[in-house]
Amino acid sequence: MKNAFASWKIYLAIFSGLLVTAYLIYSNLQATHFIKVASNQGTHCWIDGNLNRKVDANLDIDFKLCKSGPYKKEQISDLLKGLNWESSTFLWLALAVVCMFGRDVFYMLRIKILTKNQLTWNSSFYVILLWEFASALSPGVVGGASVAMFILNKEKINLGRSTSIVLITALMDNLFFILLIPIVFLFVAPSVVFPTHSSIDKSIAVVFWIGFSILFLVCFLLFTSIFIAPKSLGRLLLFVCKLPFLKKFTAKVTQLDTDIQTSSNVLKNEPWKFWMTSFLATLGSWSCRYLVINCILAAFLPLSFSQHFFVLGKQLVLWLFMLVSPTPGGSGIAEFAFGELLGELSNSALLIIALAIIWRLISYFPYLIIGAVILPKWWSRLSKHNQLD
Repeated sequence: MKNAFASWKIYLAIFSGLLVTAYLIYSNLQATHFIKVASNQGTHCWIDGNLNRKVDANLDIDFKLCKSGPYKKEQISDLLKGLNWESSTFLWLALAVVCMFGRDVFYMLRIKILTKNQLTWNSSFYVILLWEFASALSPGVVGGASVAMFILNKEKINLGRSTSIVLITALMDNLFFILLIPIVFLFVAPSVVFPTHSSIDKSIAVVFWIGFSILFLVCFLLFTSIFIAPKSLGRLLLFVCKLPFLKKFTAKVTQLDTDIQTSSNVLKNEPWKFWMTSFLATLGSWSCRYLVINCILAAFLPLSFSQHFFVLGKQLVLWLFMLVSPTPGGSGIAEFAFGELLGELSNSALLIIALAIIWRLISYFPYLIIGAVILPKWWSRLSKHNQLD
C-alpha cells in the first residue's frame, strides 16, 4: 500500500490530472458551433452533410463556406465574451458558487452526524472533497463509493462501519430523489418536465421512468441490507470470495461481515433525531446542488418565479441522466442533457450551450483541481498521524 502511494506516484497522478483538466476546459471553451444569423450576414450554408435532415450546429460536415450564408461559425469562448456581463450577472454567479460551497458544507455536516462526530470538521473536509474528486473521475453510474470507503477507513473508521455509512449516504441521496419527484409533479405537469422540442422527447421520458424504477429498487435493496437483513450482504460477499482468485480475501471479508452486522445493529437503535438531522443535511445539500443551475440561468436570462420551478422540475431528469452516465463525472452526457432539457428557455441554442459550460466550470472542474491539490496534503497528514501513533 505504501508503494502505491509513493510521493512520486501521487505527484505524477496529480500532474496528469491537472493536464487533463486544463485540456477539458480548453476544449470546451474552444468548441465551435454554427448559429443562425439574420439577413444572410453569415459565412456558411447548411448542406446536411450527415443526411439526417436535421441541422447539427456542432458538426462541421453539416455546413460549407458560402457568401452571405444564413449561418455563422462561433466559438463558445467568443460567445462568453459577448454576453452581457452586468453587476446582477456577477451577483447570480456568486450565488451559484455559494450554493456549491453550501452543498459541500451540508455533506460535511452529514458525514459528521453519521460518524457520531468521530470526524472533525477538518477530517470531514478532506473526506468530502476527496469523495467529490473520486466521483468526478468516476462514471456517474459507479460514483466514488469505493474510494469513500477507503478514505473513511484511513480516517480510523473500521471498514464495516465505513461501508454502512457509505450505503446510508447512497440510500438518503436516492430517497431524496424518489420523494422529490412526486412532490414536483404536484406543481409541474410531467408534460412540462420532459422536452417537447426535441426529437427524442419520448425516449427521454422512457429512460427517466426506467431510471426512477431502478433507483427505487436500489433504495429498497439498500434499506434491506442495512436495516432488515445485513447478514445477506455478508453472505453475498463471502459467496463471491469462493472464486479461486478471491479466496485469499475470505478472512478479511469475514471480518467485514462482522463489522457490517455490528454497525447495522448500532444504526437500527439510533434515535429519530439522528436520522432526521442526517436527512435534513441531505436535503440541504441537494437543494444547493439544484439551485446552482437556477442561479446560472438567472444570471443571463429573465426567469419568473414559476420558471424557477420549471427549471427545478427539469433538473430531475438532468440529474437522473448524470446518475446513470457511463462517462467520468457525466462528461458529455451532462452538457447534452442540459441543452435538451433547458433549450426552450432561450431562442439561442448557442447561449444554452455556453451556460452549460459555465455550469460545468462551476460545478465539475473545480473538484478535479481541488482534489488534485489536497490529495497529497491528506496523505501527508495521515502519514504524520500514523507516525505519532
